[in-house]
Amino acid sequence: MATKLVDLVYWRHMWRTGVVFTGLVIGLASLFQLSAVTVVSNVFLGVMCITFPLRFYYKLLELLRWNPGVHPFQSCLDYDSSLTNKETVMLVEETVLLIAFAVTEIKRLIFIENIFDSIKFVVLLYLLTYVGIQTNGLTLVISAVIAVFSLPLLYKKQQVRIRRIARAVRAFLKRVKSLFSSVYDSVRPPPAPAPKPAISAVNVPKQKAKSK
Repeated sequence: MATKLVDLVYWRHMWRTGVVFTGLVIGLASLFQLSAVTVVSNVFLGVMCITFPLRFYYKLLELLRWNPGVHPFQSCLDYDSSLTNKETVMLVEETVLLIAFAVTEIKRLIFIENIFDSIKFVVLLYLLTYVGIQTNGLTLVISAVIAVFSLPLLYKKQQVRIRRIARAVRAFLKRVKSLFSSVYDSVRPPPAPAPKPAISAVNVPKQKAKSK
């Protein structure tokens, strides 16, 4: 499954990726005017408008003795899409780990374990509120689909230039972080001096005896 997804994203089979990409974009764009139930129903009806005539055609050929009884979609029916017990356990474990990681990160950011990470999280939330005013979730999903099918191929073709830009951006962010760290260190009050240990009353008579 992972190999097939990579092949789709990198356009290794042009016609297959084109069909999937066009179907996803048209289906998501249809949700602007129609409900999700209507879109899903029409998609399945369109698919069955192709499968039913083909099945009847092959059945007619079989009745006329022109076809040895081969099902036109036998390869699709024979494809095993079930999960084994091991694969099911692995999938459930990965899902639980992702949820636990997300909860831990959100808790760490909300309760400010690290000041800089929480500041970045606040900036991201503010930008998301601005994006939410300007657009809706469906537009973001369509943009994400277009990005998934275009950015990996763009990175593959412009890999050297993108890496150079990424190094420059990383160096700039590192300088900004060091600047904020130096400002924070200069503003932060110095730590209080440690209290001097008090001389115990037991040692005082001994010291007087020695002086005599």
